[in-house]
Amino acid sequence: MLMPSRTKYRKVRKGRIRGVATSGNYVAYGEYALQSQSNERITARQIEAARQAMTRYIKRGGKIWIRIFPHTPVTRKPLDVKMGSGKGSPEFFVAKVRPGTVLFEMQGVTEEIAREAMRLAGNKLPVKTRFIKREEV
Repeated sequence: MLMPSRTKYRKVRKGRIRGVATSGNYVAYGEYALQSQSNERITARQIEAARQAMTRYIKRGGKIWIRIFPHTPVTRKPLDVKMGSGKGSPEFFVAKVRPGTVLFEMQGVTEEIAREAMRLAGNKLPVKTRFIKREEV
């Protein structure tokens, strides 16, 4: 499971995810990529589930890059706790994703296999996604 080894602050405020991705919005490493089309917080568990779905489908062929990382801690209070008495403790980590962010990249497999693997991975994620290819310049 992905999580930061250490953070500057234990708890952070929720914030908003506005606008489109200005960085991490192009295919950098592989040939094919999965790009988000909506904004959402993606948990470390969802990233891992998507990675496993892709890896299982392509078997031992190809290489996969994960382009997002869950830096942001999300806090929760225990069940049946009254209002007040501060903020809860960090439970899990999320990656804040904007529209246009490249989530995963793949190389070393055919386009059909990559497309199907990315479709399976996209089904595990809470964002709408699309399959993109590297533009040859």
